[in-house]
Amino acid sequence: MIATVAAAWLVASTRQRARRVGFWIFLCSNVLWAAWGLHAGATAVVVLQLCLAALNIRGANKAGPSAAAPREAPTGQGGDP
Repeated sequence: MIATVAAAWLVASTRQRARRVGFWIFLCSNVLWAAWGLHAGATAVVVLQLCLAALNIRGANKAGPSAAAPREAPTGQGGDP
């Protein structure tokens, strides 16, 4: 649980390196929780951790370097023929 809280703290940082470390700690936390779920026979915990890991990876991909790139203004507006 401490790993999960630490990861949440780090991913909220304004520093990119801290966010990256937080992401990896979140994934480690997912593995730890899933391992406990397997040991305890808690299938729902294992499924939840797989889903949360997938959401973390999806979020990291969406927030990657390409997401920070400036976007071009749409063309064709303003009366151009």
